[in-house]
Amino acid sequence: MPQISQLAATYSSQIFWMLVIFGAVFFLVGRGMAPKVLDTMEGRDQKIAADLAAAEAARRDADAQDEAWRSAASKQRGEAQALIAAAKAEAAKATETRIAAATAQGDARVAEAETRIAAAREGALAEIETVAAEAAAEIAARVAGLAVAGDAARAAVKDVLHG
Repeated sequence: MPQISQLAATYSSQIFWMLVIFGAVFFLVGRGMAPKVLDTMEGRDQKIAADLAAAEAARRDADAQDEAWRSAASKQRGEAQALIAAAKAEAAKATETRIAAATAQGDARVAEAETRIAAAREGALAEIETVAAEAAAEIAARVAGLAVAGDAARAAVKDVLHG
């Protein structure tokens, strides 16, 4: 084979060109492209770190706003509860006052009614005594033929009714 016999003559030139090609590739890739790729990767890492830091700051800010909102809501809830309690107390006081006034008015009506009933009872008793005395005098006159005085008949009826 003739190629093998030429190998010794072209061996050193092949190694030279191989070193030149690998050197050129090394300088093109190692010095030209690799730093750009590394810069791009580092920039991306920095961008990610900055985005994470911004997200963390936004989360802290959101937590602070949430806490402020909860605090304000709690304060407003407490104020509302105080207003409700005050309104309930005021309503209870007003109701109590109205109930007291109605009770007093009812008591006055009851007392007035009791007075009227007592007067009516006394009047009815007096009328009953008068009618009973007249009836007793008339019965005594018809049955026994006695004439009983009106005062004596009233005294006898009063004694029987009250005694």
